[in-house]
Amino acid sequence: MNFFNLREGQLEAIENMHNGCILCGDVGSGKSKTALAYYYKENGGNLDGEPYEGGYMPMDDPPKDLYIITTAHKRDLGEWENEMIPFLIGPHCNLYSHKVVVDSWNNIKKYKKVIGAFFIFDEQRVVGSGTWVRSFLKIARGNRWILLSATPGDTWMDYLPVFMANGFYKTRDDFKREHVVWKPYTKFPQIDRYIGQGKLNRLRKQILVEIPEVRHTMQHHEDVYVKYDISKYKDLIRNRWNYYDNVPVDNASEFCYLQRRIVNEDESRQQAVLEIFEQHPKVIIFYNFDYELEILKDIFKDRFDGVEVREWNGHKHEPIPDSGSWVYLVQYTAGCEGWNCIETDTMVFYSQNYSYKVMKQASGRIDRMNTPYTDLYYYHIKSRSGIDLQIARALAEKKTFNISAYVKKYGFNKKGEN
Repeated sequence: MNFFNLREGQLEAIENMHNGCILCGDVGSGKSKTALAYYYKENGGNLDGEPYEGGYMPMDDPPKDLYIITTAHKRDLGEWENEMIPFLIGPHCNLYSHKVVVDSWNNIKKYKKVIGAFFIFDEQRVVGSGTWVRSFLKIARGNRWILLSATPGDTWMDYLPVFMANGFYKTRDDFKREHVVWKPYTKFPQIDRYIGQGKLNRLRKQILVEIPEVRHTMQHHEDVYVKYDISKYKDLIRNRWNYYDNVPVDNASEFCYLQRRIVNEDESRQQAVLEIFEQHPKVIIFYNFDYELEILKDIFKDRFDGVEVREWNGHKHEPIPDSGSWVYLVQYTAGCEGWNCIETDTMVFYSQNYSYKVMKQASGRIDRMNTPYTDLYYYHIKSRSGIDLQIARALAEKKTFNISAYVKKYGFNKKGEN
């Protein structure tokens, strides 16, 4: 075992890493530690030489300044600073005279003028052509950098900023002229298909570095089917009326939201949660909407003695309970990444999220390399309503649920209006 307790798969990945690569590993695979070990090696550290001075071999002093661009949640929790401790860098114990900065993607513009440093971009956020991408491309031109991601891209357009940062294409237009065929007769440009995919696959292979791993955990996913109010559901589809606000349904997003609310509020779904909890006294429950949070809090209120209920969402950032029996209610958008829990083996998805990536990230919160559990249990609560079945189909195909495509059969136009 090496001084930093790096696994064989991590060491193999470090050997294959290079400037401008995407370090790709599943959620909980140790990407952060692997990235820091690569930085340490690139700046004169030795991962496999004879150790001295207590087992730590210093880097060249000063090493390159280190900038880590991560999620606001990870920055605020100080996760990166904790990972830095064995390497003797960072604010807690810095052996060197260099700068170490950990900041969020929201502040990436602040570092556009930095030159000659080393950047670690944590979690794939360089998609599209917005401010983050423009800042990323400028930083990439003057610094060494790597990018970390569990899900690097769904389409070739997702890879384009990284392809450009590596010099494979000068502009977005160059890429489009060579690889994109557009759909004819559409009001807005829509990609029909990609051509020259042999070249694209070769370029992707150049930049993707996988972390080989043999996990000791096994995920067990179980679909728990529950009932829903069929008459109310059909009435919504027929009359297009929002009975909660007593107004007509205005657009496709609202139409889907209302279908989901009818489905998610059913008492059989609540009963399924209670039955799971009776078998698993420590459970993390993911949900989408505020009304779901209120339902979940109500069903546990005064029902079980000694059960702590905590929340992580846009309103509260409470820690995981430290007791013999607890429920941790987590909103997908706020808590699908950037934290982990090895105190339980059970997760419940009270409702499905539209995004496959979000569901995958959420699943990884308990599937960690250091969890004491071997078998992990995931309960997906869903009905056989049209909306639930179509979301489930998209997720099974590793896609994001497409609202526009779903509502087309109900007569909504391209803008999602009635």
